[in-house]
Amino acid sequence: MSIFDSFERKHDFLICVDSDGCVMDTMNCKHFNCFGPCMVDEWELDTWREPILGRWNEINLFSMTRGINRFKGLAMALGEINETYKPIPGIQYLKAWVETAPALSNEGVAKAAAEASDPEAKTIFEKALAWSKAVNASIVMLPEELKIPYAGAKEGLAAAHLVADVAMVSSANRDAVEEEWSKFGLLEHTDIVLAQDIGSKAACIKTMLQFGYDPDKVVMVGDAPGDLDAAKQNGVHYYPILVNRETESWDVFCKDILAKITDMSYGGSCEAERHQAFFRNLGADV
Repeated sequence: MSIFDSFERKHDFLICVDSDGCVMDTMNCKHFNCFGPCMVDEWELDTWREPILGRWNEINLFSMTRGINRFKGLAMALGEINETYKPIPGIQYLKAWVETAPALSNEGVAKAAAEASDPEAKTIFEKALAWSKAVNASIVMLPEELKIPYAGAKEGLAAAHLVADVAMVSSANRDAVEEEWSKFGLLEHTDIVLAQDIGSKAACIKTMLQFGYDPDKVVMVGDAPGDLDAAKQNGVHYYPILVNRETESWDVFCKDILAKITDMSYGGSCEAERHQAFFRNLGADV
């Protein structure tokens, strides 16, 4: 049974919302303490720990690849490490897999490992799975005070839920995001949870559109270029939560943008201005 089988459309509008770095203030702490360090440990990169962790954070937090799927970020980082620091056997297989696999998840990489005939391919997929599991375990162990919503995010979700169906659309691990959203009462303002195990954000939005929403009445709320790309692929709107300006972004969403979404005036120059601010905030030339 698919998670979509139990979903029931209730409104004309649909608001899709990312989790980490958008609703939950967890992006930095997870990458600083879990993703990067677990990669260093799994591939024995401690000799170059500082520059490698700096580059990991740049890829995943502070550039136009912010929010990239964990396995795509891993392939990118290991590709650079292979060229700069030490050979990474099988990196070509991981790079190819992240570009073609239907679901970049633990289940997907486990399947790739099981089906691999080349020893190097099997090894790198097994190591990628071990890394991902280690990341999930280390995230669970993070101090609870580090895993909290941004100020204004819950209020934004609650306001959106009064006028729209709300879908959490995230590339994060399902267990982690469901635990976090449940703890802070966010799930009560959410109609469906679409996490890493369901597919890409673009694929999730595409499936949601099959419930009959007019794309002009659908908005993706996110903090990363991947969220914008997922919206563009489906012809829906995008509202950015700006890095280091998250509380301000949610305040504007509640006080101004939500009304514009429901009266159909968010598109055009208003949305374009938001996109320009988003690009500038991530250091892109606009």
